This record gives sequence, C-alpha cells and structure tokens, in this order.
Amino acid sequence: MKSPREKMQRRAQRVRTKLRKVAEGRPRLSVARSHKNISAQIIDDEKGITLASASTLEKDVLGKAKTGADSAAAALVGKTLAERAKKAGVEDVVFDRGGYMFHGRVKALADAAREGGLKF
Repeated sequence: MKSPREKMQRRAQRVRTKLRKVAEGRPRLSVARSHKNISAQIIDDEKGITLASASTLEKDVLGKAKTGADSAAAALVGKTLAERAKKAGVEDVVFDRGGYMFHGRVKALADAAREGGLKF
C-alpha cells in the first residue's frame, strides 16, 4: 500500500508530464503548499533556472498577511509573483498545480496571478 506522500508524488508527476506536452517552451508556474505556508515559482525547464519566486515566508508578503495559511495570503503571493514575473519579462506560463486540487489556496494564488497579468 502506498503512503499518502507517494500518492502525492505520483499525482504531481502525472500533472507535470501532461504539462510538458502542452508547454511549447513556456515557463512553468509551480505551486508548493504546506499547512502553514504557500510558495510559488516560475521555472524555465529548458534552461533549468528559476525566473521569479514568491512565498509567505518573505518579510514583504508576511507583513501584509495575517497568516501564511489562508487564501488571502495565497492571493498576496500570486500578486507578488506576477509583479516579479513582469520585471523578468515573463507573461505567458503554464500552471503546475503539483499534486494539489485546483481549489482553495491554490485557486486563490492562480486567480491573483491572472489578475496581476500572467496568462495561463
């Protein structure tokens, strides 16, 4: 029997495999979520570098949020990431939700990133 962590890793790998087929050279917006925080980064898989990142652990994001574990904090991370991506010259990405459902904090982050100007 597989552990919950192994199941999560399989789901994440399945999502990333599908994204590689449709990415067409676009960078990947990857989300990492824990019980207390959420972070996201835009990754160029062809070069193997991170173009922009944001997290609730950063002082400028954490100072504006009550806690790092709610949808409001996720929205702040999405907005911050979109601003940093614009500065890096990135507008079009593919959204990698990992093994998480597109619901709650992950959806709030994605919606805020779209409002910030990212297209996916």
